[in-house]
Amino acid sequence: MVLSTFRDGAKKLTWTKMLERMKTMEHEQARKRVEELVPLLKYYTQMYFDDKQVVSDFEYDMLMKELKGIEKEFPDLIREDSPTQKVGASIKKGFKKVTHEVPLQSLQDVFSFEEVREFDERMRKLAEENNKELKYVVETKIDGLSAALEYKNGIFVRGATRGNGTVGEDVTENLKTIKTIPQKLSEPIDITVRGEVFIGKEEFEKLNSDRLMDEEEQFANARNAAAGSLRQLDSRITAKRPLNMYIFNVQKSEQVQFKSHYESLEYLEKLGFNVNPVRILCNNIDEAINAIEKIGQDREKISFGIDGAVVKVDDLELREKAGNTYKTPKWAVAYKYPPEKKETKLKEIVFQVGRTGAITPMAILEPVVVAGSKITRTTLHNEDFIRQKDIRVGDTVVIQKAGDVIPEVVEVKKGKRTGEEKKFEMPTVCPECGAQLIREAGEAVWYCNGIECPAKLYRGIIHFASREAMDIVGLGDAIIEELIKRELISNITDLYKLTLNDLASLKKNGKKFAQNLLDSIEASKHRDLYRLVNALGIRHVGIKIAKSLCKTYNTMDKLMKASYESLYMNEEIGKIIAQSIYNFFREEQTIDLINKLKEYGVNMVAEQEEESDNRFEGQTFVLTGTLEKYSRDEASEIIEKLGGKTSGTVSKKTTYVLAGEAAGSKLTKAQELGIRVITEQEFEEMIK
Repeated sequence: MVLSTFRDGAKKLTWTKMLERMKTMEHEQARKRVEELVPLLKYYTQMYFDDKQVVSDFEYDMLMKELKGIEKEFPDLIREDSPTQKVGASIKKGFKKVTHEVPLQSLQDVFSFEEVREFDERMRKLAEENNKELKYVVETKIDGLSAALEYKNGIFVRGATRGNGTVGEDVTENLKTIKTIPQKLSEPIDITVRGEVFIGKEEFEKLNSDRLMDEEEQFANARNAAAGSLRQLDSRITAKRPLNMYIFNVQKSEQVQFKSHYESLEYLEKLGFNVNPVRILCNNIDEAINAIEKIGQDREKISFGIDGAVVKVDDLELREKAGNTYKTPKWAVAYKYPPEKKETKLKEIVFQVGRTGAITPMAILEPVVVAGSKITRTTLHNEDFIRQKDIRVGDTVVIQKAGDVIPEVVEVKKGKRTGEEKKFEMPTVCPECGAQLIREAGEAVWYCNGIECPAKLYRGIIHFASREAMDIVGLGDAIIEELIKRELISNITDLYKLTLNDLASLKKNGKKFAQNLLDSIEASKHRDLYRLVNALGIRHVGIKIAKSLCKTYNTMDKLMKASYESLYMNEEIGKIIAQSIYNFFREEQTIDLINKLKEYGVNMVAEQEEESDNRFEGQTFVLTGTLEKYSRDEASEIIEKLGGKTSGTVSKKTTYVLAGEAAGSKLTKAQELGIRVITEQEFEEMIK
């Protein structure tokens, strides 16, 4: 009996130790995983709030959910720097800080209807305890950037981003550029409201399409585009972006009191606010879940991007009873829709020509509905992307909408190939104009080399007429766009065929404008040769290299006949630039254009330089900081006229560093290398 009791005790002791050991092992694995997740999520979070999303919302949500689960299981592993302990982002330099009187909290995410019902159980219990009727309002979770608007006596006085929830950025001037934000309310009350700044689907597609044509980096999704636009330090940039704002909450209102959230939204609409149009009042959780499903089914019809549906308690007094955590309100949850992927056939690969000649391959797809949108085409980025994924015409591909807006090919179903698929081949000539395509070393993109390519016309003429090129005063972007639209110009040389009547028709009572512009076009014929060379838009050739070329080859004919070896001998021109110039002047379109410009009397000879002052010959200047009397371009021009050179980097070959106010790292580098640093006053003494 004693022996049996001893054995039973020993057995229990062994099991206890084993359980403790297992728990210790689990804790150690959890600790290691937390060490992986925290820095990773902090990086993703920072990139997200810097408008540079590097991972999909779904992947981020799943990692965050995993971290929250570990922290719930092992509370001792919760770190102060954990992203679960923080709200929002840091404040961008250049903006004033705004402390929110009422914090702008984030929402608790849920990923299943089971979790929605668990939320309902907690709210029903609270409602029963307080003898309250429980209703919900279901709204779309708009994919944008949260902001608060403050009004005094009905006048918009200040607006701020959410920031970290407590402190945000003062973006009042940027918000004033958004047409849907009322500057004055219908009643003279003091009120603070919260809403979401966003870009609609159609507007976002046009914005990205324009950026693609302009060879600017495309926004990953509408949220990044909206956030990046609102957080511009220059409100003129914000004004050019198609921003909108929907209001979804009253943050503070002392003069008007509300009993329910739905009632407050209707009042905000009467005041003149642009209120979230998708708001559904539900009598119970079953109706709320039906509303979530309905929003999911209708996503295609909604004009703006969403990343979920929000379920909010309608009764405001019950909300007060529910309270908040340090980060989220307990009276609301955000249901996140899972990302949707669909298979379809890739029927064809076509090529889009950007406004500066970049060639972008586009996939033409059998129509497929993904995340509520009908997808028929998507970008394939560049040649390398296609080759890496081994994408072929006829392949079955998997399509996903990145950021719930941009469709993308995420996978090729190679197991479904029949053998009839066609391997991808990059064209050798431009699909728009037939000119040679060029891809330079180290670049992923192919470019059209044709100066008369219709796809490049708009940007080409803007550059041709610019101040450092032919300096055609009065020929602005809008005028160029209208001339192209009316088919008055189809290439650069058509500028010299324009008549008074052509130009006068562009504006009401436009004869004076037309005559001034004609005079400016005529004057452009007599510009120095280096301006024309710069105006041609040769890849990698700016005004500095254009000047250097015209010193060596003082006529257009000599420059056009220059050999690659001759061009490469110029110390300011490397292999890539020499090849670019050589190829450009051997393109039939270039030869045709130059001949036409000659016929219209455009100058083809470099001005004879007068006896020059070369006091800075053999000397290299680096400019840093802000000068009082000169812009950097002006100072550089003076240096070059006196025989010197300017450089963007400090090296042992640098002679002087001209340092203005707020000089940065270049000044430090100069001091380290012992390079002489001069002030603006010393520079003026040197150029007297």
